[in-house]
Parts: sequence; structure tokens; C-alpha cells
Amino acid sequence: MSVDATPETIYQTADTPDWVPPPPPSDLIFDDGEPLESNRHRIAMNLLIRSLQQAWAERDDYFAGGNMFVYYSRTQARNRDFKGPDFFVALNVDGTRPRQGWVVWDEDGRYPDAIVELMSPSTASTDTGVKKEIYEGVFRTRDYFVFDPFNPDSLQGWRLDANFRYQPLVPNEQGSLWCETLGFWLGIWEGTIDRETALWLRFFDPEGNLVLLPEEAERQRAEAERQRAEAQQQRAETERQRAEAERQRAEAQQQRAETERQRAEAQQQRAERLAARLRELGENPDNL
Repeated sequence: MSVDATPETIYQTADTPDWVPPPPPSDLIFDDGEPLESNRHRIAMNLLIRSLQQAWAERDDYFAGGNMFVYYSRTQARNRDFKGPDFFVALNVDGTRPRQGWVVWDEDGRYPDAIVELMSPSTASTDTGVKKEIYEGVFRTRDYFVFDPFNPDSLQGWRLDANFRYQPLVPNEQGSLWCETLGFWLGIWEGTIDRETALWLRFFDPEGNLVLLPEEAERQRAEAERQRAEAQQQRAETERQRAEAERQRAEAQQQRAETERQRAEAQQQRAERLAARLRELGENPDNL
């Protein structure tokens, strides 16, 4: 993505109070036919978009886009010298409205609030140079990050200070950078996405838990359901075993009672036989 000219903001003014700005361009293009740097860049972009959409599934007050045109000035729109970020998020907007690109004058002057550029050796100087200046001075994007999907040590980030100047973000012990605008950490995760194993840039919640993709969340729900069913089965088996043990205890108690009854009956029979024998011998058993 090349940037050949310094942009101008769409909010131009004039010394004369009755000056009326010309209408914004209406012949905008939204597809230049150029692919991302690599398949890994494409996956990395979609990974950020889809995981944020999963995390904010109940929200419709934001827009997350990637590899799409951002139009912000007449000069830039005319020269088409800036295509826009690889990933960006705009907050407090109608997220349900379809968009081919981000056109600032159609968004009530709103610029992206957080941006990630997925660098490559050929774009790194631009992403950390001219683009960074645009995001700082024109967009005033609050959080800006750069990352090369083929270089896990390349993650950098900046936060806009009160003077509208970017200050570098300091990583935590895990090497992640805090994105205050989104309320997530941006950090490195190793795994396989879309059949490609790599070190990916991903979101983590404030406690450091991975923000899942929809399919990961579904697998997690399925695993939790499997574990719940297994636990329920184990509880049922434990209850069955407890009932069986109770039955065996009751049966043993019944057997002991029967044995005691038989012993008492045998003792009674012996006593009766002894009494009968004594009577045969002319003895009164009651006197004994």
C-alpha cells in the first residue's frame, strides 16, 4: 500500500464566512484488485476481524474492517494515494450498515479509533513512517499497532497522548500490548488457523484469556457440554453405586436379622427339648 502525497483533512475552511466547500467526490472506487501480501497476511487480518466480532457478538455499535479503502480528503480521494489500514475499528457507529469502504464524510467525520497494519519487508518503513504520521496527525487514531506475520518479534504499538502525539506502548511480561480503546491485549499466539500453523497476532481479554474465533468458541462450548454430560453420567453412576451399596447394606442387615432370628429360634428349640427331657426324668424344669 503506497502513500505518495501528504493528505489534507476534509474539513477545510476559508477566510470568507460565506465560503461553501465543494461537494465530496462521488466516483470513489473500493476495489483495486490487489491482493494482500500473502495468504498469511489475509488469515491474520480475518483472524482479528472475526475474533473481535465473536467477542462483541451482542454489540452493533462498532465497525471492524480490513484491507478496504478509507477516504478522508478530496485530494486523497482524487489521487487515490492511500488505500487504508489492514485492520481497523471505528466505535460508536452503526455497525449494521453495509459499507464498501470507510468514507469519512459519510460517517459524520469519524475516523478509525484503533488500527493494525500487517507489515512486510516492503511496507515496514511506510507503516512505521508516513502511515503512522497520517494516523497520528490526521486520523488521530487513539491506538496504532504494526506486526509482521512472518516476524513474531515485530509487534509495536503506540497510544495517542493528550497532545495528540503517539507514545510507544510498553509490553507486559508476556510481550503483549494493551489496546485501551478496545479493552484487549494484543499478543502472540501459536497455533493453526485455516490449516496454517504460525505465530499469530491475537486479542486477549484483560485477564489474559484468548479471545476466541467463532469456531473455537463453538468447540469450547461443545467440549464444555461433553464434560457436563460426562459429569452428569458420573453423578448418575455414583448415585447408582450409592443406591446399590445401600441395597447391599439393607440386605446384609436383613441377613443379620434373619441369622439372629434363626439363632434365637434354635436356642428356643434347645430349651424346649431340655425342658421336655427333664419332665421325662420327673424333674420340673421351672424349679431349675
